[in-house]
Amino acid sequence: MGTSPPPDTSAELPWFCLRAQPKREHLAALGLRKRFGIVCFAPRLRCRKLTRRGAVWFVEAMFPGYFFAKLDYVTERRRVEHSPGVTGILQFGDRVATIDAATIHNLQQRVEADEVITIDPELRVGEEVQIARGPLQGLEALVTQLLPASERVRVLLDFLGRSLQMDVSKETLIHTRPPAIL
Repeated sequence: MGTSPPPDTSAELPWFCLRAQPKREHLAALGLRKRFGIVCFAPRLRCRKLTRRGAVWFVEAMFPGYFFAKLDYVTERRRVEHSPGVTGILQFGDRVATIDAATIHNLQQRVEADEVITIDPELRVGEEVQIARGPLQGLEALVTQLLPASERVRVLLDFLGRSLQMDVSKETLIHTRPPAIL
């Protein structure tokens, strides 16, 4: 006589917000998935930031210090809280924080397969940007024209007390204000 596998009850389990060690959210989630088969969601953002080397792509947690897990609180709480990278389950007083499944589903619809959302917004005329590479690195400019059929943009910048227009590569520019995500 064979035994049948237990029914999948993960669809009925609530989502909890778990606290993680700084910059280890995705690793803590990966550990829970591999060690215990717990469904986790640790969304991250990929965006360009200005460094001394110019614009560089960074990946960081969408919710720094937190990620989400679908689990049976009564039976799995202890092993989850003592897993590498996990510092606890978020609570407000004596009440454990749960997240609505529709909210998690909405976030999951926006991410790529590796739980990453890439923020690379298109430049628009009138938008403030910063030059990230080259001799004018660090200067702020205003996009005045998107040049068709090329990866170049015409910008207006103040340089040595004069307003100058110049054509630059889109890759040398970063947004001065981060775009809205959701």
